[in-house]
Parts: sequence; C-alpha cells; structure tokens
Amino acid sequence: MSEVLSLSPGGKRMMLVSGRAHPELADKVASCLGIEPTPRKLFDFANGEIFVRFLDSVRGNDVFVLQSHTAPINQWIMEQLIMVDALKRASARRITVVAPFFGYARQDKKNRGREPISARLMADLFATAGADRLMAVDLHTAQIQGFFDGPVDHLFALSTLAGYVETKLDLSQVTVVAPDAGRVRVCERWTDRLGTPLAIIHKRRDPDVANQVRMFEVVGKVAGRTCILVDDMIDTGATIAKAAEALFEQGAARVIATATHGVLSGAAVDVLKNSQISEIIITNTLPVPQEKRFDKLTVLSIAPLLARAIGEVFSDGSVTSLFDGQS
Repeated sequence: MSEVLSLSPGGKRMMLVSGRAHPELADKVASCLGIEPTPRKLFDFANGEIFVRFLDSVRGNDVFVLQSHTAPINQWIMEQLIMVDALKRASARRITVVAPFFGYARQDKKNRGREPISARLMADLFATAGADRLMAVDLHTAQIQGFFDGPVDHLFALSTLAGYVETKLDLSQVTVVAPDAGRVRVCERWTDRLGTPLAIIHKRRDPDVANQVRMFEVVGKVAGRTCILVDDMIDTGATIAKAAEALFEQGAARVIATATHGVLSGAAVDVLKNSQISEIIITNTLPVPQEKRFDKLTVLSIAPLLARAIGEVFSDGSVTSLFDGQS
C-alpha cells in the first residue's frame, strides 16, 4: 500500500498518481509531500490505445493526477483523461487534474472565423472524464480559469524564477521586459517584487504563418541595462531571440530570458544557443532531456510549489496564500 499523508478532517487520504510524460517531476513532488506515487499499470496496445489500472484502492481518497502535456502532447492528454476516468469509476472521492503545462492554452479565443477554442474543449474533456478540480502553472491567459466549471488553482512560478534572479544580479541595473502586451500584467508582478523599471516590446504575429513574429519598437528604459525578458513559455525560441535583438538594438548591455515552460520545439536549442541571450531560465514543468540542455540553460524545480499547492488543497487550506503579495 502506498504511503499516504495524514488523514484530512473528512477522513480522506491523499494519493498522487502520475502518467508517463514526466515521472521525474511526479517523484520530486511526492518526495516534497513525504509520500510515494500510487503504483499503476500503464501501457499501449499494438494499435496505440492506452490501458491504465491502479494497483491500490482509491475509494474515498483525494487523488491528484499529475501529467505534463509535453510532446507527443495528444498522447499524454489522452492518457491523463483515461486515468481520470479510471479513478472516477473506482470511486475516488475527489480528483484533481495537475497539469503543470496545460496543453492547447494558446488557443483560448477565436482570432478569426472558423477557428476552435481548444482550451475550452480541454476543460470540457477533463470535466466529462470526471475531474473535480484543475491545477496548472502560469496559464497562457488567466481567462482559461473560467472555462472549467469548478475550482481552478492557477499557480505562479514568479517566486521560483525571480528568487533565482535576485541572487544573481544587481537589481539597480535591471529592467524587466514584456515581450508583448499580453505579458505586461505578469511583468508588473516582477517589477513589484524586484523594484525595477518595466519596458515593453510591441510585436505582431503573422496571421498566416505559425510561430512567425514581427518585432516592433521597444518602449522603456533599456540602454546600458541588464534586461530580463519574461514570458510564459519558450517554444521555437524565435520570439525570444528576436526580442533580444530588439533590445540590443536599443543599447541593452545584457539580456536574460525567463519562462515557466520550456517547450523547446524543433530547432529551439540551436536558436537559443546562437542568440545573444546570455542565460535562459526555465522550470521543469516540462521534461528537458539531456540532448536539449546546453550551457546557457538553467532549469529550476517547480516541484516544491506544486507540493505546497497540493498540500493546501488536500487540507482545505488556501492556495491563494502561497502568492500573497504577487497579485
């Protein structure tokens, strides 16, 4: 029988179950909680269909289903849905989907006609499977919280990322930079914590070409300063590299990039290695295999934050209290 945390006031027990996408993160979260991940059998049939069976009873327990939506993203989302369905049918008392990186979050609205709102579809799928609650880190947009008809714990990696930056830099020489208008609110939280000025890069995406960005002017004080680019994710690396170029054109002395999610698709590693950015700081919400690690890359652990949030949910405490002063 898996080791479990103490009983909650209602008599339920905590269980952490993990898919196959990022078991290392689940092990670290479990270690922070002082428990062991619940044993399960997971495999693919010859035609690609997924089978899951939990080897311990989950009846009446508070179960947290951790799965990182990394590549191949559709397989891991489907696996998490199947795990939720299995838990629901096995009479788990409460099921919380923990998706450190929430897949399809960039498709949160219709930009033009005949497009999907895939982030809403994702929320509907988890609700239909039997999830009672969602937990994610740095959603692409806050409005996604409203897509799920139930509690959503939106966690912020600011304390993890900014805490690291505080130990490395002379903050009197730092400017926090939003790579687009959508990141301004997040960057304001950074400036509130670090006591630094804010700059903004105006950009426009090419509507007909995926992952193509046109950079425009920089607004703010960047000349001669260390600029910290703050984004929610680094995918192909093209956007952040172009943002750095724009800052250097305006006289920036140094550029550091931070992002919660290191998607690192395609040629991202080469793009970042060959860029003028001196350091790229991400968290391990997504797995970063050895072949995608390079000298400029720093990977911080998000496991302590996830563990604290899971502990608060389990004990019916306040997840919001983890971020007091960051809103």
